Amino acid sequence: MKCTDKNRKRSRRELRRRKVRRTIFLSLFLVIVVLAGALSIMMFQKDRALDEVLPYSLQTEVFGKSGDDTAQVAEGMAYNLCVASGDISLEGITPQNSERSALLDVDGKQVMFSQSMFEKTYPASITKLMTAILALEHGNMNDVVTIEEEDVTLEEGAQLCGFRAGDKVSMDELLHGLLVYSGNDAAMAIARQVGGSVDAFVQMMNEEALRLGATGTHFVNPHGLHDPDHYTTAYDIYLMLNEAITYKEFTAISQMSSYTLTYQKANGEEGRITLEATDKYLTGEISTPKDVTILGGKTGTTSQAGACLAIVSQNAYGKPYISIVLNAKTKTILYDQMTSLLQKINS
Repeated sequence: MKCTDKNRKRSRRELRRRKVRRTIFLSLFLVIVVLAGALSIMMFQKDRALDEVLPYSLQTEVFGKSGDDTAQVAEGMAYNLCVASGDISLEGITPQNSERSALLDVDGKQVMFSQSMFEKTYPASITKLMTAILALEHGNMNDVVTIEEEDVTLEEGAQLCGFRAGDKVSMDELLHGLLVYSGNDAAMAIARQVGGSVDAFVQMMNEEALRLGATGTHFVNPHGLHDPDHYTTAYDIYLMLNEAITYKEFTAISQMSSYTLTYQKANGEEGRITLEATDKYLTGEISTPKDVTILGGKTGTTSQAGACLAIVSQNAYGKPYISIVLNAKTKTILYDQMTSLLQKINS
């Protein structure tokens, strides 16, 4: 009987040992499974990361200029952009030797046509796209700005809204003068108000250009009057216009055919100036192709930059496109080439 009891106790102890061993084995197995799963996930994420577009380093040199190495564009910045590496032909489009031009399908992320899209060129008043972006991003449209002498004392022949030193104009009205009429005086006043000084604002312009990935751009003023160190590319203008249209105020203003601007004159009286759009599609002087709607954009003209136009439009199905023609020898050639591009968005 005693032997039997001992045998039973021995069996129970052995059974407990087996249970402990099974528990330990199962625990180790679960740990191994968890570690293997975590390792697999890490390897998958690493592989995915290798496929993503790397962040731009703003230390990249552009035409001999070096950007601020403390800033970086977000990872994968190009995932939502139209990207191309060179010229792309399009049936029916005959490029002019001097022009830099492009047609881009915004939703489809496709460059449909490009000519010299990455070559350095002068932007003229298309510069004001960046001025408008910073005004909308950092400015208060209700602020009232006092016009100063430096705002209206620019080079002979410069496009001016007609303000005089001492006039008081709201930021909203200045933005209308900037985009509808391409007023250089409006650009100067906006720059002082937003940047604290024109020089500080120009620095903001260059920093914003780098943030957008516009590494072929360098600004020296907020309006685009010619300077040999003030340049861009057609692709960079696409990046700026693509950013500008994210602000509903930009598209609302830049598609106006005219605007009556009100302000307070230096003597306290109310001033009113009616401004006509510089875009001939908007004024009706040039007809757009059938079923094409202009949603906004910017013109620019100087003797060095030639005739320039960058616009966002939509086709019969509501799809948006950006088209750019720079350095055209005449405005007639500019609009002929732009119309040829616009005809393709319903093809």
